[in-house]
Amino acid sequence: MKWKRDWGLTRRVFMTWALLLLVYLFFLGFLNMFLPGRFGMLFAFVIVFGLIQYFFSAKLVLMSTRARIVGEDEYPELHMMIGKLCQAADLPIPKIAVMPSPVPNAFATGRNPKNSVVAVTDSIMQTLNREELEAVLAHELSHVKNRDILTMTVASFIAMLASLIMQNALFYSIFDNRNSNGAWIIAWVVSIAVWLFATILMMSLSRYREFAADRGSAYMTGNPAALQSALTKISGRMDKVPAKKKEEISGANMFYILPALSGKSFKELFATHHPLEKRLAALEKIDQDMKGFS
Repeated sequence: MKWKRDWGLTRRVFMTWALLLLVYLFFLGFLNMFLPGRFGMLFAFVIVFGLIQYFFSAKLVLMSTRARIVGEDEYPELHMMIGKLCQAADLPIPKIAVMPSPVPNAFATGRNPKNSVVAVTDSIMQTLNREELEAVLAHELSHVKNRDILTMTVASFIAMLASLIMQNALFYSIFDNRNSNGAWIIAWVVSIAVWLFATILMMSLSRYREFAADRGSAYMTGNPAALQSALTKISGRMDKVPAKKKEEISGANMFYILPALSGKSFKELFATHHPLEKRLAALEKIDQDMKGFS
């Protein structure tokens, strides 16, 4: 099978960016009106942090997960599978990494397709069969194809700026010697609202990215059932992993094919992934649609 562009993801990305741009312009206008000249350093810090996140995201994630780049001589079958999938998706072959963890999982990172990394845990290779592992790898390569790291870096900019102001506004209101205590308190309240709105938008986009990557895997492999089986196995295996081990890697939840830790009810609004049941149902529909066209 060949790659199929997800126009739904494209529309959502541009819609989210447009909404975030409006929030960004409002927030900058508000800060300039109530606190002129007082947020330049915070703004500069967020810009620098965003650039570091964009250009060094792969190295940072690899270090935090203890993933190691491996050669073809170490894992020939893994390299062969990824090479085959990259040909189907018209992608350059990424660097491949393996990380030691009892949590079966996988992730992709990197600022663009030419600088990407696909990583898997050693336990996922023991948990899944060949078709299931191939479906997981196709999911991660779909993230690379969709340039999801760039998308989420841009989307997170407003939330980072609002978070910094939210954390520091009350401190500045005490030590600012220009009698702007009231303005800082207002800035604190507004920054909370902006952070909430931007985070909800960002997490909504993150959840749809996972749907899009599932869809990309289904069309890349021509086997949605394999990804259904893989997700079910991964989820079942995770239930048996000690909570402490899952907490150790939960900082990279947004990158994984399934989050190490997930919440319920209200927390789903801030979740990076849709519940497993929704993803399996979406894959089932794709499977039926593909069979209908065959």
